[in-house]
Amino acid sequence: SEVGRGPEVPFSSEAYRISAASRGKELRLTLVPLGPGQPQDLVFRFGMSGSFRLCPAAQLPRHAHLRFLSRESPPRALCFVDARRFGSWRLGDAWQPGRGPCVLSEYQAFRENVLKNLDDKAFDKPICEALLNQKFFNGIGNYLRAEILYRLKIPPFEKARTVLEALKDQEQARRKKNPSLTLSKKLKLMRENPDLLELCHTVPMEVIAAEKQLFDPDHSDNYAAFKNWLQCYLVPGMSSLRDRNGRTVWFQGEPGPMAPKGQTPRKKRAQLKADPEAQTPKVTTRASKQHPRAAAKPLKSAKEEEEEVADGPRKGRACRRRKATAAPASSKPEALAKAKRSRRTSARRGRGEAGSP
Repeated sequence: SEVGRGPEVPFSSEAYRISAASRGKELRLTLVPLGPGQPQDLVFRFGMSGSFRLCPAAQLPRHAHLRFLSRESPPRALCFVDARRFGSWRLGDAWQPGRGPCVLSEYQAFRENVLKNLDDKAFDKPICEALLNQKFFNGIGNYLRAEILYRLKIPPFEKARTVLEALKDQEQARRKKNPSLTLSKKLKLMRENPDLLELCHTVPMEVIAAEKQLFDPDHSDNYAAFKNWLQCYLVPGMSSLRDRNGRTVWFQGEPGPMAPKGQTPRKKRAQLKADPEAQTPKVTTRASKQHPRAAAKPLKSAKEEEEEVADGPRKGRACRRRKATAAPASSKPEALAKAKRSRRTSARRGRGEAGSP
């Protein structure tokens, strides 16, 4: 597209086949001609909003920055869509250098790469920041780190080396205790008592296993299912802080000893769901906090408030007059006071006011 930031793709063919392979946060497409011509590889990074969508060629979505057209009639287009344009593609089949083994497809290599490099300065940082380092956690992003740490009740700003060295010690003790564990027994142990590195594999697998039930941009119900799957990220009641890279970390409980100074954890307020039988939430105003009696009074409409403001000075004067004409401090005999009230009542009845509302 005209606004796409990626390079031009020097490929043209009357018919070709597309295949794909993923590794961590990258996806490699291979375009293979069904006739003469050379294959072309493209490696994509998705940023925050990149995705692929198959749609009619006459109804291209906005921000469809790269399109692969089909030969059918009417033609369809496989589009790389990226509204924020944080995603990118590059020519060739090479994965981005510096990325570690994939947490999904290369789990054992990923685990070994982390545990054998705990002296790296990357693990001097809080665990929440280390989890976004693609040199060691290739495939883990912001929502995944929140879900992983939440399930294990690990404070996000605990030192990464402290957390991971404990896993190394546990693994060595497990091997000494059961030196001949079969793969099936290892998997069983992983499911029953997962550690942080194991959840880096199994939590993303939950999302992949759910596939379109969780992710389908054309169906809001499916996005709602994904929101229901989340246990921590963006969930009402959870706390949040910004890490040193400016990324928001969602968590529950204490943030940990390496939390940034000068920040106070903020909680996302619980959102009330529409429920016809639910009671109207109480509104506590500043006045009602200071004067409890004011909270018991019903809320007035705008018209009533305007009328009250208009009548205010007159009512105020009447109130002052009543105070000024109040009985003096020197008390009179009770019988005399009753006689006066009786005379006033008789006078009103004589004017025909007794039955008035």
